[in-house]
Amino acid sequence: MYDIIGDIHGHADELVELLTKMGYSEQSDCFRHPCRRVIFCGDFVDRGPNIPDVVRIARSMVEGNAALAVMGNHEFNALAYHTPDPVAPDQFLRPHSKKNERQHLQTLRQFTDDDLATALAWFRTLPPNLDLGPIRVVHACWDAAGIDTIASAIRREGSFTAAFLKQATTPDDPLFEAVECVMKGPELRLPDGVTVTDKEGNVRRRIRIRWFDEPTDETWASYSLPAKPDLSSEPIPASAPAVPYPAQAPPVFFGHYWLPHATPAPLKPNIACLDYSIAKHGFLCAYRFDGEASLLADHFVMVPAKETQP
Repeated sequence: MYDIIGDIHGHADELVELLTKMGYSEQSDCFRHPCRRVIFCGDFVDRGPNIPDVVRIARSMVEGNAALAVMGNHEFNALAYHTPDPVAPDQFLRPHSKKNERQHLQTLRQFTDDDLATALAWFRTLPPNLDLGPIRVVHACWDAAGIDTIASAIRREGSFTAAFLKQATTPDDPLFEAVECVMKGPELRLPDGVTVTDKEGNVRRRIRIRWFDEPTDETWASYSLPAKPDLSSEPIPASAPAVPYPAQAPPVFFGHYWLPHATPAPLKPNIACLDYSIAKHGFLCAYRFDGEASLLADHFVMVPAKETQP
């Protein structure tokens, strides 16, 4: 069956350790298992010390039919960062601001120009989601309407071409809204005067949310993902941008949410996040799926982050 792996962010040593722990071995072309395949949840690049090696390992496994992968928001951001604006060629579709450059800095430092171009070309081939019947995989949010919008744009404009990326980075365009939801997850604006600071030190006016749950009876503290006990215990607005996931739907796996360094477990019987903050001294996490309709805590596998950071 499948071994689904969360955000890696350039931590190649931990990826090799995790693959080895799950019974994969490096063969002539890629890491393989005699009877299983990996599914990567995206976010291969940025932050970590061995980004080109992560991309090499993942790409060789996908091209060798030993793995599948979906695009993460960091791959999407990288494509936009390196794509000139078709209507303003002296600018880029993701602005080269200090914040964006800082987030992308390790990728810029670690790749040669040619290898980065090769990586970006591979990123364009990655799907935004996978629906394999027994399971679904997406980087941030399983939003059927948004997934359909992205699929229609890919058929119309090509897979993450400049024309696609232009629409996807233009606020108020339906494709922008779809990409924001599917690859970055719905966010809820905080009350006036309230902010949070994320793990990169950025002050934010919005929080990531438990999109898969109805917002009824939820508070600012409980509906945040991960939960933020220091936020208000007041009810959140009924208009929160939820995308409730049906209890009878196939299990869905995603990354993206920087869960705390705790023992991993399903968020709900058919919902699992696999991002346990490898880039902030947490764990690289996988789930070993064997066909079960209700996910099991003892199917999670993880390895701790090593001390070396760029």
